[in-house]
Amino acid sequence: MMNPQAANVVAYSGGVDSSLVAALVHRVFSDYDNILSPNNGEKRGTVQAVLGISHAVPQTQIDVARNVADFIGIQLMEVPTAEGSDEAYIRNDGHACFVCKTHLYSTLNAVANAFMEQHIDNDGLDGQNDREHQNVILYNGTNADDTRDPTRLGLLAASNFSVHSPLDQISKDQVRQAAKYLGLSNWNAAASPCLRSRLAMGVMATEEHLRAVEFAEAFVREVLELDKTINARVRMLAGGMAMVELDNSIIESVADYDLTTKLNDRGFSDKCIKEWGFNSFGGVRGFKTGSVAAIPVDNNAPLVAATL
Repeated sequence: MMNPQAANVVAYSGGVDSSLVAALVHRVFSDYDNILSPNNGEKRGTVQAVLGISHAVPQTQIDVARNVADFIGIQLMEVPTAEGSDEAYIRNDGHACFVCKTHLYSTLNAVANAFMEQHIDNDGLDGQNDREHQNVILYNGTNADDTRDPTRLGLLAASNFSVHSPLDQISKDQVRQAAKYLGLSNWNAAASPCLRSRLAMGVMATEEHLRAVEFAEAFVREVLELDKTINARVRMLAGGMAMVELDNSIIESVADYDLTTKLNDRGFSDKCIKEWGFNSFGGVRGFKTGSVAAIPVDNNAPLVAATL
């Protein structure tokens, strides 16, 4: 799958899945790079992880992505993506994930081609010949569990761009074990999908709404002293209501009413309304992946994007 003579680009988020792919692609590429000699006439390729930057990516996730990439040793490029200016994304009517991934993979293709072009020029290779034969290979962190989720429209975008998924035959648990074996610090971190996934379908994916969710979640984690292994979401429901979701282990350890009281004692409800842009606070409930996801009405209905 990995081509040592191509521009190998990992769609990287800093999550455990894409981190494992980045580590594996980088390791295999490095092994090939040690074998290939720049003097034997072989055109050498490149490998890099590309992190899309937008208002849907919280700063904490960017920090994790940087740290893990540094540990892996892979070159990390951070590039802005343009889905936030796309009305089809902002509407958040069930197709935002497809729109977002389409923008992401388009950006990755452009970055890879530009990087390969520079690589050819810098190495003084046969420019015209190499430009005609240069190859770009895109990778993502899709695992086997993801492929069984009918609401992941991002997988359709990946298919449109012929993105490779090295992990699509192993489960999330197996991904975590492999990441642990390689020493990746995020091997046991809770999933951290983009902030748009916190918005119920129909709640517009504006910068203001995305920032509201980011600030609220950071506050919840700090006040409740939640570590990286705990799932915590602040959903924005219809009407601008904030709803906190926590792992059931946290809910069961203390009454949800007590958690709501603890948050409000620290000013959570007031901050939601007066500072962050929510209209109300609905309380605390158990975390469930896709709790505000839309699902197909029937087998013939078009797929819609999940909120995770």
